[in-house]
Amino acid sequence: MNPLFINFIYIISAALFIFGLKMLSSPATARRGNLLSSLGMLIAIIVTLMNAGLDYKWIFLGILIGSGIGALVAIRVEMTSMPEMVALFNGFGGISSLLLAWAEYHQNRELSVFIAIVAFLSAFIGGVTFSGSMVAFGKLSGKITQKAVVFKGQHIMNAVILGTALVAAAIFCITPASGFGYVLFALILVVALGFGVTSTIPIGGADMPVVISLLNSYSGLAACAAGFVISNNILIVAGALVGASGIILTNIMCKAMNRSLANVLFSGFGSTITVQEAGDGPQGEVRPASAEDVYYILEAADSVAFVPGYGLAVAQAQHAVKELGDLLEANDTEVSYAIHPVAGRMPGHMNVLLAEANVPYDQLVEMDDINPRMDSVDVCVVIGANDVVNPAALDDESSPIYGMPIIETHRAKTVIVLKRSMNPGFAGIQNALFFAENARMYFGDAKASIQALVAEFKND
Repeated sequence: MNPLFINFIYIISAALFIFGLKMLSSPATARRGNLLSSLGMLIAIIVTLMNAGLDYKWIFLGILIGSGIGALVAIRVEMTSMPEMVALFNGFGGISSLLLAWAEYHQNRELSVFIAIVAFLSAFIGGVTFSGSMVAFGKLSGKITQKAVVFKGQHIMNAVILGTALVAAAIFCITPASGFGYVLFALILVVALGFGVTSTIPIGGADMPVVISLLNSYSGLAACAAGFVISNNILIVAGALVGASGIILTNIMCKAMNRSLANVLFSGFGSTITVQEAGDGPQGEVRPASAEDVYYILEAADSVAFVPGYGLAVAQAQHAVKELGDLLEANDTEVSYAIHPVAGRMPGHMNVLLAEANVPYDQLVEMDDINPRMDSVDVCVVIGANDVVNPAALDDESSPIYGMPIIETHRAKTVIVLKRSMNPGFAGIQNALFFAENARMYFGDAKASIQALVAEFKND
């Protein structure tokens, strides 16, 4: 196939990727953007396969098996498990780049210095992405502790591991064709897999949204390097786009938590997940409310803002919340959904959750847009969210989350907090909001609690 024609098709694919990414910036166009980017990737794959002269029966077999597994998982996965699935996707991307670089090096050991460098980068970043993503998957799914695992000398150990990889890479890039070069490459693979574990295990569950977006960026960078290894232009472009967008998203997430990336990676913030003992943190009298109490408050409200958190996903209450929102709108109440950038366990988790329930996009309000008018909101309904509405982030300099922007629900006229108990949230910090004069605690499973409110409205 003519190389000019192939590159022309690749340019079309790259353009589709870019337009698709642009459309992902808005919930209204995100679905079409995803389809557009998928079309670009399909075109690129078809052209690449047609040009490669491969044994297609194995290719089609791989496509069938992979598509079958992917479709089955996508159908069966629950919304609460989406972060784990994204972590697995990142890991698969990383291991693919590692294997690609390894296979190319195994077939052709006479590498130039530049190709040796990018082969190292592809293998190393890919290995870190794979093992790091597996740790993230384990933490998100609860298969390993969600606490930050920190110990004395951890940073020194990581520095030694990273230094070993860099020294091995330097020697490997000089003598890639020798047997010793192959041993060093194997050492780099082992070190990369180990470094992914030791660099991710100290990060607590509260920082998982940042870690997921960072690992996504790693997978893109590894793919970009792999593209240089096999001289595939579209892989270079696609990897660079994923890597850049992941870095931008990571930066946005860090700003939303008022923390630097270094702080996320090295502070072990999640160690605060150690739940405070009874008597620690803010204390006071809570004001429990029944379904009937909450119904009368909502029925009289002119404006209601729902603030979803991970508890909403756990309870699978998004459809019940949408039904309640519809009933409130029928009662001439203005309804909105305030979304914190790091609510949930992955970037955009709450947006995806509410989209599944067909919540209108124009009712989703970002934190920076809802806060200036929070004083005029009659009722804020906080559903399974703790840390992203904790006023300690604003006024308690001793709090680990001090400085993190929050949705300032405490400024609303009334706050209804849906929780199973008074246990602290994911960061392990008690929330003064629960004891505020304008707050009412509505205890119970979020879905059952919302359904009880829906029943109250329907029986009215």
